[in-house]
Amino acid sequence: MDHFSTDRLTAERLHQNHLADLVALHLDAEVSRYLGGVRSAEATKTYLDVNMAHWDRHGFGLWALRTKDCAFAGRAGIRHILVDDVDEIEIAYTFKRDFWGQGLASEIATVLTHIGLKQLELPSLIGLVFVGHGASRRVLEKSNYVLEKSTIHHGEDVVIYRIRR
Repeated sequence: MDHFSTDRLTAERLHQNHLADLVALHLDAEVSRYLGGVRSAEATKTYLDVNMAHWDRHGFGLWALRTKDCAFAGRAGIRHILVDDVDEIEIAYTFKRDFWGQGLASEIATVLTHIGLKQLELPSLIGLVFVGHGASRRVLEKSNYVLEKSTIHHGEDVVIYRIRR
């Protein structure tokens, strides 16, 4: 599933042509504060390589998101992540600041959940969120994810939300 669309977004499988957009996204301190901090261009290149390899290994991963008029809006996807030594599969979404507060995260979370549970037939999905990131927590709650636990991930206090098939 290299491409999909929502009412307001188009998504395409992450590839090298997305590097410049991702670098700009990751250099924004406000966007990156809940992603573990600003990432350099070199760190973003490594991030892109890792996420492209995830696609090759698992057949799913991150997509670049664009508005219907082709403006880069962010990235989102479904990916394996190690949490408390357990291989989990999370939904993830990050938008440029210009697109905050428009309901796009809820729109994409709904579609990602459908893809993960219905199309990929995964048994469950998680959302991993910094404790203080209220907006992202609300997105998961509106998408019927249930708060499961608090933990530490990469030195940060996070909460895990889960939804099951």
